[in-house]
Amino acid sequence: MSWGLWKTLLRPDHEEQKNPDRTEVTRAANYLQIGEFQLLQLAYHAWHGVDLSEKSFDKLFHQHMIDGVVPYWARHYARNINQLSEQGGIVDHDPAYHRYDHDYHTSVPNGVRKFLVACGCLIVFLGGGLILANTSIKKSATIFPPYFETEHLKSGNGVPETPDNGRPDSGGRTVDLPSGTRP
Repeated sequence: MSWGLWKTLLRPDHEEQKNPDRTEVTRAANYLQIGEFQLLQLAYHAWHGVDLSEKSFDKLFHQHMIDGVVPYWARHYARNINQLSEQGGIVDHDPAYHRYDHDYHTSVPNGVRKFLVACGCLIVFLGGGLILANTSIKKSATIFPPYFETEHLKSGNGVPETPDNGRPDSGGRTVDLPSGTRP
């Protein structure tokens, strides 16, 4: 293990004391609930008025994340964020601070429409099932199971069994009911 790891384990704040500018950037990023590099991108855009180019992106990433160098414009932006947050004048979930955060969504695109389509599909599915259940039987003898049709009970021919209702000997036979009894 290296000595730097031991120093960090023994005193976790030694890096904060070593580089207070980077601590300021980290504190501002934590307040806005974004990454340090996203804060640097916001600071660059606020200072220069344009987004980082690919060449500047790699160079800035290496300088800040590896070497620990904090540009003056990033320090200025972080100080403004920290000052506004102490005064309560900043909203951390403002979409302007999450413009480089691709996973941040304030609302679902077409959310109401998707919800209504899902509700409509559910209503059609359940309603269709109820209509199919009501039209598949002519007239039931009772509203409780087993659902025997009244014409089978009146005819005296017996109640038809299903071809395989779990008994090995069923084979689609009819069961003769004694007269005057109900199933």
